[in-house]
Amino acid sequence: MVDESSQVTRRLHKKPPYKLLALDGGGIRGLITIEVLGELEHMLQQALGKDDKFVLADYFDYVAGTSTGAVIAACLCLGMRVSKIRQFYLDSAELMFSKASIFNRLKYKFEDEPLALKLRSEFQATTGETKTNEPALGSAGLKTLLMMVMRNATTDSPWTVCNNPQAKYNDRQRADCNLALPLWQLVRASTAAPTFFPPEQIAIGNNNFIFVDGGVTTYNNPAFQLFLMATAEPYNLRWKTSAPEDMLIVSIGTGTSPKPDGTLQPDDMNLLFNATTIPSALMFAALNEQDFLCRVFGQCLAGDPLDREIGDMIGKSGPHERKLFTYMRYNAELTHPGLQGLGLDKIAPEAVQKLDSVAHKGDLMTVGAAVAKSKVKAEHFKNFLQL
Repeated sequence: MVDESSQVTRRLHKKPPYKLLALDGGGIRGLITIEVLGELEHMLQQALGKDDKFVLADYFDYVAGTSTGAVIAACLCLGMRVSKIRQFYLDSAELMFSKASIFNRLKYKFEDEPLALKLRSEFQATTGETKTNEPALGSAGLKTLLMMVMRNATTDSPWTVCNNPQAKYNDRQRADCNLALPLWQLVRASTAAPTFFPPEQIAIGNNNFIFVDGGVTTYNNPAFQLFLMATAEPYNLRWKTSAPEDMLIVSIGTGTSPKPDGTLQPDDMNLLFNATTIPSALMFAALNEQDFLCRVFGQCLAGDPLDREIGDMIGKSGPHERKLFTYMRYNAELTHPGLQGLGLDKIAPEAVQKLDSVAHKGDLMTVGAAVAKSKVKAEHFKNFLQL
């Protein structure tokens, strides 16, 4: 049975415009995302004439995240202010990347228990729920629709788990209902990057599934998948959109670091090179594909050029006669030219490119603040200033 009084349920049948937020994976580089979100929160609070009780969950109807994006998305959907999420990251960064014991380092670099405990305690404190009744995916403490991406290693398939009570696997009558799963455990599963962290095992009905980071699916950037989950019939939300003013999708990245042309030599491409570079190459291609699809089917108002052929797609047409939504992509290129373009010549690219660059939290926040200042514009939201 669907609880018609919950904040999530009230969003199911709302009228346009719909407002969606998608957050990429990227480890500690999630601090870049947080700074952009901080500017969004401040800008929208002022534009809507709200006080400091305003949170992004009051504005966005559906929030999606992968890996570190899932952590941030869950915190947003629980109604946290961005300042609280920032402090959570600053306080927990070293815990998130606690070195594994010497016996385990052939399997993974970092322990998962410190992050799991921190997530559990933070979610319990935010909702007021206890260990015996801890926040689940179907918790009434979630103020908006939430989707998180993980990879089910047992079935070798991407899982996009959401709290839409109308979704097929969210039927409370099912023994394997996803809404009963602990929220912290799903977030932890989405962040279980292979070689970085051990996998997460979750009992669902009669099955014990092993999950790893959603970043090793095609949805490290979950933006277009979020659009599909909001509109496609099988996902049972079926929001209707036929014009840019019907839906807003804001997509925030954690930075990219493309290699400069002409630096690779044929002899460099040995077995070790391929083993270490092919996964990231596939992830980068998938990330760009999600972004490109959003720019093709949506009216793109902001976004860096994808490549020299496509450009940024701002003002360009797609296969559909009318664009289906309004789209913004906020991201940074973490290379010398990219950082220089943000006025950050003194930040070394290698300091902010790694997923576990905990020692450079301040630099990551500086990058995020520069992205927010230069790319987030109030006019992007002029057609969506209503709650």
